[in-house]
Amino acid sequence: MNKKHQSWYIIVNICIWVFTFHVSIIYAQSEQNVYTPAEKLTVVGKIVPTPKPFQRVDTLQYSELPSNVKERVVHSAGIAISFVTNSTQITAKWCTEGSPTSATMTEVAYRGMDLYIKKDGQWVYAGVARPQVGKECFSTTLARYMDTEEKECLLYLPLYNEATSVSIGVEENAYIRPGKQPFKKRILIYGSSIVQGAAASRPGMAYPARLSRMTGLNFLNLGMGASAKMEKPVADMIAEMQADAFILDCVPNSSPEEITQRTAYLIRTIRQNHPDAPIIVMQSVFRESGNFNLRTEANVAQQNENILEEVEKLKRSGIESLYFIPSDDFLGDDHEGSVDGTHPTDLGFDRMLQVIEPRIMEILKMEL
Repeated sequence: MNKKHQSWYIIVNICIWVFTFHVSIIYAQSEQNVYTPAEKLTVVGKIVPTPKPFQRVDTLQYSELPSNVKERVVHSAGIAISFVTNSTQITAKWCTEGSPTSATMTEVAYRGMDLYIKKDGQWVYAGVARPQVGKECFSTTLARYMDTEEKECLLYLPLYNEATSVSIGVEENAYIRPGKQPFKKRILIYGSSIVQGAAASRPGMAYPARLSRMTGLNFLNLGMGASAKMEKPVADMIAEMQADAFILDCVPNSSPEEITQRTAYLIRTIRQNHPDAPIIVMQSVFRESGNFNLRTEANVAQQNENILEEVEKLKRSGIESLYFIPSDDFLGDDHEGSVDGTHPTDLGFDRMLQVIEPRIMEILKMEL
């Protein structure tokens, strides 16, 4: 080996040694983290108590629910973990049921998590927990190289999977404690895949979660992708749930006929159990395929016409504190707000919130 090759050989080996040394330090640091089961911290966004901490509904308690509804309501959408820590890094270990992802959603939104930390009074995105393809249990670092001041944190769980276990790690010389409940009241949102979070880029970007951070109110996510059709067992379940207000965003999944047949029972049952709670009904988003598909255009128009008619009937019959939000410009008018013509991207959700947040808050400020 000539001198030139010897020099390159030495340099390459030094680089490999340095890289290995730094990786071993990082690995050693992660191994020194102390993990706390998330259920021992503060669980935010729970709709009802369940034996498994990160499910939204105990399907054994509601045995008459349709099978597709049972599949969705055990997902962890809208559930978050509130905690405080002075650790300079935050890690997580978690497992999910491992069902396949959607073609329209990211892995992070489907089976991952995202972390928010309070800064200057605002919730600020701090990092994501990326799942690995082909696995059901994962570990990752969400944030590192932070200061040692106490930080108020909020970790959102997966949107389209059940988190079967979650543990949060901090450095062994740091503390982690349950955080406070960051949001007030309980506003239940019952709806379609759009409510559940399709197609937000990560869990904290689903519109119920964004509403909570924007307003300080606790918007509970009862989204059930493709399955919000106002069936009687679902209506009975919703009416039993404790909430200060109800938002019904279930028109996208319900056929025009189902809207006519089922809306009155859902709203009357809620009103019977919650005499003073405001009920807000939303129309369906526009489907971009309706720009050319005449059947889709006609179906969405009929859905929205029928829900308006049903709400007006109920108002005339004496149902009070019943409100209606039309779907005008939910996703904007440039046809750029969805991933597939139906489900909003983060941009689409932002446009939707610009329309519905002021209307919802005007109602809730007046009623609550």
